[in-house]
Amino acid sequence: MSEPEVLYEVKQGAAWLTINREAKRNALSGETISQLQAALDKGAEDDAVCVLCITGAGKKSFCSGADLTSMGGGDPAEAMRAYANLLKAMDTYPKPLVARVDGHCLAGGMGLLLSCDIAYARDSVKFGTPELKVGLFPMMIGALIFRNVGRKKALEMIYRGDKLTAAQAEDMGLITRCYPDDAFDDAVTEALTSIAAKAPVAARIGRQALAAIADLPLDQALDLLCDKLGEVVATEDAMEGLMAFMQKRKPEWKGR
Repeated sequence: MSEPEVLYEVKQGAAWLTINREAKRNALSGETISQLQAALDKGAEDDAVCVLCITGAGKKSFCSGADLTSMGGGDPAEAMRAYANLLKAMDTYPKPLVARVDGHCLAGGMGLLLSCDIAYARDSVKFGTPELKVGLFPMMIGALIFRNVGRKKALEMIYRGDKLTAAQAEDMGLITRCYPDDAFDDAVTEALTSIAAKAPVAARIGRQALAAIADLPLDQALDLLCDKLGEVVATEDAMEGLMAFMQKRKPEWKGR
């Protein structure tokens, strides 16, 4: 029996989704995309999970993009649509998403990275969109790039296809922060622990509300967010958080 292409493990309130194709540079086959979607669905329904961490097996590649060698074995249009649907699902996902970039992140891997709320990387890894070098173009990824990076910098990266250092990626806004090797794992663990300790229902309502206002005019965005804040205030967790603050103790979240 072959190993799963995506591993799922829960540790201290965080679900770790590991693309398990190290020999293929963690490239995305149709099956990988399907298993990633299933793992995300599982994490969304798991009450023990407050935050999800997406990473790749090994230290060479976080994700190298589409598995071009597998395109001949199926319908490319179907795989592309599945990838687009995965990115859409991540955009409206109900829990915080963190990318742990332990290896190079290229092409379609950039879509996974940019769909996460927070991205931490080792300072030795490289980033890029090399699609034009093989006659392709970063279409779906482009929608996410322009939501994170200024247009001029983004187009230079796309048209030249050069690999960027982690420091350059951080300066551009592609990632949250990069760390030296000896600090990387501790930084990711600390971040996941911190996020998992926060109110889960408020994080869910808030993350989905922010996704909903992305393209709204300011007045409509404020009205929607006002309504969503009302939802948060009415939760049991909001009352517990207030009581814990007044009593100077740690809150005990119920997720309600």
